[in-house]
Amino acid sequence: MNKTVFALGASAAALAGGAATAAKQPNIILIMVDDMGYSDVGCYGGEIPTPNIDRLAKSGVRYTQFYSTARSCPTRASLMTGLYAHQAGIGGMSEDPVPGRKPGDPSPRKPAAYQGYLNRNCVTIAEVLKSAGYHTYMAGKWHLGMHGQEKWPLQRGFDRFYGILAGASSYLRPHGGRGLTLDNTKLPPPEAPYYTTDAFTDYAIEFLDSNKGDGKPYFLYLAYNAPHWPLHAKQEDIDKFLGKYDAGWEAIREARFRRQAELGLVDDSWELAEWESRRWEDLTDTERKHSAMRMSVYAAQVHCMDYNVGRVLDWVEKSGEKDNTLIIFLSDNGACAEPHTETGFGTVADINDPQSWVAPSYGLLWAQVSNTPLRKYKVRAYEGGLAVPLIVSWPGRFSRFDGQIRDNVSFLPDLMATFVDVSGATYPATYGGNDIHPLEGKSLVPTIRKPKTVLHDYLFGEHFDNCYVRHGDWKAVKDEKSKEWELFNIPTDRTERRNLAARYPELLDELVAKWKAWADTHEVYPKRLQK
Repeated sequence: MNKTVFALGASAAALAGGAATAAKQPNIILIMVDDMGYSDVGCYGGEIPTPNIDRLAKSGVRYTQFYSTARSCPTRASLMTGLYAHQAGIGGMSEDPVPGRKPGDPSPRKPAAYQGYLNRNCVTIAEVLKSAGYHTYMAGKWHLGMHGQEKWPLQRGFDRFYGILAGASSYLRPHGGRGLTLDNTKLPPPEAPYYTTDAFTDYAIEFLDSNKGDGKPYFLYLAYNAPHWPLHAKQEDIDKFLGKYDAGWEAIREARFRRQAELGLVDDSWELAEWESRRWEDLTDTERKHSAMRMSVYAAQVHCMDYNVGRVLDWVEKSGEKDNTLIIFLSDNGACAEPHTETGFGTVADINDPQSWVAPSYGLLWAQVSNTPLRKYKVRAYEGGLAVPLIVSWPGRFSRFDGQIRDNVSFLPDLMATFVDVSGATYPATYGGNDIHPLEGKSLVPTIRKPKTVLHDYLFGEHFDNCYVRHGDWKAVKDEKSKEWELFNIPTDRTERRNLAARYPELLDELVAKWKAWADTHEVYPKRLQK
């Protein structure tokens, strides 16, 4: 066993009171939602009723400084492989449907780090856990390559798959290049009534039912497309929220911040992140009506997702395996401000058009509310883009820590490391005849048992020229807009209002040098092939 694997297994051994392989392998359920903000669910301060996610938090641990890559596809690449996204081949965007392109057509030539699908110098969680005897199932959004079956889930370690290969689709009638796939078969558009969140859960539970009785553990990756735009929700869910957002952006944001302080997630001495645009009172009556409606539909999407999480939790309880099931819940990035207009795009009349996959979004300012109290939103390297809710629950191992909060700085590759740790699996140096990049993550298990555990000396990131480096309490950021590096002390300024670059230039230079060294060794450049 190599040193990396031994170090990962050590915390599981301590937890189980013996060798990691001596303990029964846990079932593992990984639930990831799409474009949901830091404060949208109840246990992170939100007013949207999410009783099932909240009960998961009560039986687990919540993290306050867990970092994504700030966008869906690189997050999925990093999550699935335990690497930085560039190493896995998706430093930029993943493959999506292209007009006129046929399945099997060769992909345009790009640098390896930006090819848009998982390469063969990485392994997926499914590939690693399957080698340790696990059933491996996936339902939901893949977004890790689609042009050629060799890039699909079953060819990357999953036994079963139902969902969408592309990055976005209609919730009501996925069709065309953004349609549904079952295992390796493309499906026709579904008949109404249909809703992706419900259907993904139906298939996830069907897959789990097929696993009963053979004694093997399972890994389920349930990747909801909710609440990513388009704003598609069932009318009975929308009705629950009509009128709830008439008070406007500022009132909802301030109420969320108060609840976060009461929950111990934020320090009530912090300032809210700087507000970017008009106030609610500056809108016309029609603008307020339409904006409140958009947020009502968004809330309905989150609420329905929570209901379906509850269906999975209920299945686990009825299976009798609750104590031996590790469940992790997270969002793939901060809330989405696309296309960066104040009140969203698309017309309210299109909200539930089943043919549309580009129906309205809820706009930049509701995205700021969703990320309360943090700065910015999806794509950007500020906290509002990077920081996401993370809940870890394993009743048979962690029950004495139930309901606690962890401030440990951690990131996506730590989930692969955690699964390797608790399962007794081996993270390979080679796979399928290919050399595999060394694992970048570290197991979260020690942070649950010892809250002061420091996992990483440095964390790095880059996406579309949004760059950051985190070292202890300090974070340096180079934003796509400013192009200048900024410096923040996160414990005293989590909302990144006070740029300390001029006060501590030597510290900033040191952090930037570290980032450049990381970029040089992790295929960040070049971004384009030379002609």
